[in-house]
Amino acid sequence: MPTSGQADMPSAIDPSSISRARKLHRTMTDGERRLWAELKMFRTWYGVHVRRQAPIGPYVVDFVIHEKNLVIELDGEHHQFPDRQTRDRFRDERLAMDGYRVLRINTGELGDNFDGCIETILREIGVA
Repeated sequence: MPTSGQADMPSAIDPSSISRARKLHRTMTDGERRLWAELKMFRTWYGVHVRRQAPIGPYVVDFVIHEKNLVIELDGEHHQFPDRQTRDRFRDERLAMDGYRVLRINTGELGDNFDGCIETILREIGVA
């Protein structure tokens, strides 16, 4: 019998992805925290639900707006290495096969132009 008040519900999401997502919730970077503080208000301001560290297929994405089929990835400097760029391209292609567009935001850009990054996201979801 569950103790959290929720019934045990089967999920199509791999349990290891759920576990990884929960770990990522607890270990968000400063940039992710700052962006999340803004994105979680999108539901109140625009009626758009944003999820953080959400499993999609074999991946856990930084942020997703399912109703707009938009994934938002916040990329640190390790994403600049060629091997990582190849993995990111493959991942973006796989997410595109599932119907998602991927918007990648560099952490430097987020730090230098936070408002501009938010405007870009709002344009992507058709609000701005």
